[in-house]
Amino acid sequence: MPPMVADTIYQVLSPEGNVVGNVPNLPHSTLLSLYRWMVFGRIFSDRMVAMQRQGRMGTFAPLNGQEAACVGMAAPLKPEDWLMGSYRESLPYMVKGVPLLVQLKHWGGYIPDYPFEARCLPFQIVLATQALHCVGIAHAIKYKKEPHVAVVGVGDGATSEGDFNEALNFAAVFQVPAIFVVQNNGWAISVPRRAQTKIDNFAQRAAGFGLPAQLVDGNDILAVTSAMTDAIERARAGGGPSLIEAVTYRMAAHTTADDPTRYQPPEELALWAGRDPLRRYRKFLIDRGVLTDLADEQLHDEVTAEFEAAVAEFESLPAQDVSQHFDLALARPTPQLARQRRQLLQELELE
Repeated sequence: MPPMVADTIYQVLSPEGNVVGNVPNLPHSTLLSLYRWMVFGRIFSDRMVAMQRQGRMGTFAPLNGQEAACVGMAAPLKPEDWLMGSYRESLPYMVKGVPLLVQLKHWGGYIPDYPFEARCLPFQIVLATQALHCVGIAHAIKYKKEPHVAVVGVGDGATSEGDFNEALNFAAVFQVPAIFVVQNNGWAISVPRRAQTKIDNFAQRAAGFGLPAQLVDGNDILAVTSAMTDAIERARAGGGPSLIEAVTYRMAAHTTADDPTRYQPPEELALWAGRDPLRRYRKFLIDRGVLTDLADEQLHDEVTAEFEAAVAEFESLPAQDVSQHFDLALARPTPQLARQRRQLLQELELE
């Protein structure tokens, strides 16, 4: 990985979709797969928000505008590699192998049943906790001399947590095969990036712990994929951990419980709308003859049908046994937990 340059952001495609860097040598099938996952992410996010507003889904964290960063962090991984994330990493998890139905169940209040084969831990709500989990798994990979890596995705707000900085330090000291991906989407709920840190970018954090880092355009799928590929190959070869900051923007609410109109400047939203990762990559694919308008329309129809089929299966499931959320917390419930369990079941008229 090249050394991090604080004022230089790595790009392959400009916001207009023009080539400005070295295009990775990827087959057309891979280029189309990246695009399909990005379209999948946009449709998934939009439909999940709509379902939440209709009372058919629980609180959801949209990922609109962050599709390139989400897909790019997971696409270069092999099946045996590990991926951990926060509530904004639903899409990377699905790229890694977690079925759509499992994500619907997770957000819909069911006990998540993540398949072990996907090598994804259930995403964390507590900020930066997953960074420690990633380092622990990476440490085990190194101890067992396995040729695998562990990747963790965090938001910019999580970089202010002690867990994140402790994870960086441990990873660097023990040179474990871990990659930290910071999705800098500009906002930690309502707190702007400029109010979180005095440094120019979050990638600069790595130098203090002895990690290499790279600052990339998080709305450029080719740049993110290339940076991740380099970091993964380096870690897999025994080169140790690294950090990638993907500069992107959250074009929707923090979650469906948030009202971003109270703090997001409309002119900022308009600026980033012009940097849309899907439109940028679509132009590149069409210019290269990899995609046509008709094929793009068919792809959108296929993804929509796939989502609707999963929703139909999800909504046909028997109701979740809410008592499980208490029963699985502790082997021996505390008196307070038992009291809360009784109270909830009584309010739901289930007891």
